[in-house]
Amino acid sequence: MKQLLHTITTLYNRAVALLEPLQPLSPLLFRLWVALAFWRAGVVKLDDPMGTAYLFNYEYHVPLLSPDLAATIGTYVELIVPWFLALGLFGRLAALFLFVYNITAVISYPGLWPHGLWAGFIGHEFIDHKVWGLMLLAIVLAGPGKLSLDYAIGRWLLPRCVRS
Repeated sequence: MKQLLHTITTLYNRAVALLEPLQPLSPLLFRLWVALAFWRAGVVKLDDPMGTAYLFNYEYHVPLLSPDLAATIGTYVELIVPWFLALGLFGRLAALFLFVYNITAVISYPGLWPHGLWAGFIGHEFIDHKVWGLMLLAIVLAGPGKLSLDYAIGRWLLPRCVRS
């Protein structure tokens, strides 16, 4: 029995050692997945300004903003902020911003939750938004990772500036 546990532990540790170098890919893939989703939404809004205006005036109910202002801000947020997230530049801030933006999008579009917001939150509605939210939350809490400009700046640029 002791030998079996030793063998299992050894195999597990080898597997972990093989996977460890791949760890930086996880936050990178999270960042790219979410950034691409939001950027594509911005491109769609930019390509069809009349459709965007219609949606913001009649479908979306963004709190505190006029529909036209919300459409303009929403379009440019979705075109600009994803680049910061994808590059990992101000990664936590970009992720936090898109996290709140994502929540606002869900709240503003009742069509995403036909059975009620809380039922949809626990149920099967707006799955994409939930996944994006979890990915963004992971970036906010753990940072954008080693394959990011934030890491490169902190690791290479800032130490050189401080020494000078």
